[in-house]
Amino acid sequence: MLVWPTMVVDAEVVTRSAAAKIPAYPKRIVSINPCADALLMQLADKRQIASVSHYSHDKRATSIPLTQALQFPATSGTAEEILAMRPDLVVAGSVVPRPTAGALKRLGIPLVQLSIPQSVAESQQQISQLAGIVGAKQRGINVNQRISTAFSKAKPADDKKIPALIWRGGLVPGDGTLPDELLHRTGFENVSSTYGLSRWDVLPLEHLVARPPQLLFSNALEANAGRRDRMLSHPVMKKLSHRIMIADYPARLLHCAGPTLIDAVATLSAARRKLKAGL
Repeated sequence: MLVWPTMVVDAEVVTRSAAAKIPAYPKRIVSINPCADALLMQLADKRQIASVSHYSHDKRATSIPLTQALQFPATSGTAEEILAMRPDLVVAGSVVPRPTAGALKRLGIPLVQLSIPQSVAESQQQISQLAGIVGAKQRGINVNQRISTAFSKAKPADDKKIPALIWRGGLVPGDGTLPDELLHRTGFENVSSTYGLSRWDVLPLEHLVARPPQLLFSNALEANAGRRDRMLSHPVMKKLSHRIMIADYPARLLHCAGPTLIDAVATLSAARRKLKAGL
């Protein structure tokens, strides 16, 4: 089984506050970040999780199944809410409100901050490190193996690179981003650079119509509202239906890495197989 290396990445994917020592097995973990919520659901014991972020209680923003998220209290990340949960560890994203960070430091509550991984290797390193912090190293190994297996299954049988684009309301991930790596490893050519776009940029509808890719990943149908993206519903897009295939790529697949990578590469791979079958 192919397991991607997790300890050879130079990027700092997990930072820890120097103000307090992290317990070997934290018993009350408070998460204030939706991507951290998703990781903790895979790594920590249920009894360890004192609360999740308020995003996970919102069906439009959650990175985990809503029914699972609702099993835990939620906080909006204010110092008052966090302290009321009596945490012995707080897990956050790369940006924490200054009053919250200051309160945690004064009270000696350890804070772990997770960066946004820019590659699969960085994501797997982050999983390994967070698993060690919460006392679940073997679960970290298991999650990373599942991710590696998902990539092996998603690898196409042929070497053809299909021109594709991830386009959500005009926002496009370009070269050097994690979505760019996912596209390449599932048999696509990310054509964002042909439009002169940077790492994350906006592609106007007019430019997309002038040079459409073979496959467009977007929020073709918003599951929470049952409405098509307004830009995709534009009449000019209907005229391109014979030249371009549009595949659904839910927003949650762009927001987080970690275990979300499994669904992301499965979605990309399934769309490629569907396109190839129709050629």
